[in-house]
Amino acid sequence: MTQPIYAIGDIHGQLEMLENALALIEADGGTDANIIFLGDYVDRGMHSKGVIERLATGKAAGKPWRFLKGNHDRMFEWFMEPIPRHDPYLLIGYHWLHEKLGGTTTLASYGVDASEERRLFNVHADALKAVPHHHLRFLQDCEISIFAGPLFFTHAGVRPGVALHDQAEDDLVWIRNEFSSNRRDHGALVVHGHTPVAAPLHAGNHVNLDTGAGYGKPLTTAVFKDTQVHILTDRGRRKLVP
Repeated sequence: MTQPIYAIGDIHGQLEMLENALALIEADGGTDANIIFLGDYVDRGMHSKGVIERLATGKAAGKPWRFLKGNHDRMFEWFMEPIPRHDPYLLIGYHWLHEKLGGTTTLASYGVDASEERRLFNVHADALKAVPHHHLRFLQDCEISIFAGPLFFTHAGVRPGVALHDQAEDDLVWIRNEFSSNRRDHGALVVHGHTPVAAPLHAGNHVNLDTGAGYGKPLTTAVFKDTQVHILTDRGRRKLVP
């Protein structure tokens, strides 16, 4: 019998919410439940370091967990390269340490001051000293997409009209409106986060589990049995239908 797959939406540094989501999953599916994390582990919330450590510890312990890379995770990873790399997908004038993106909050969780009056090279040097190597390895090893039978998991979505095997990384971690407004069959039910919605959304061809945890709103956890979807709550499962 096919085991259910659990998925957790964008965490964004919300460690307490993550722990609650893991507790819900354990209560529903046991300690060895298969979990796919949809990316954006860092930024905005206060405990990005704690979130990465929690996930990396579970991975090291052999938990059946898989981790997708979100755009915020990639920005963090690229900032930590020997020469910080800027994500060209950002709007002009934006960068990872922009106040709207949350990189400064992530670095603060590691004890790094990234305030505006500091030079970038000083912030970068401090970050290289403060961020543990196994956290960087965790970010580098995150997957871009995961096929699971009739389901396709990725962070942001897919480019309509492009075969799932041929999707570009930039789209898988960044795409928004071109995907979310498209109603075509993508060849699998696409499960993603990235674009905050007021409540978990099943649009028929995709399921969006980003409900705004980065802004203090709930973190959504779902369980998939083939293409049947349920949201996990403190009161048990709630079916999510198109």
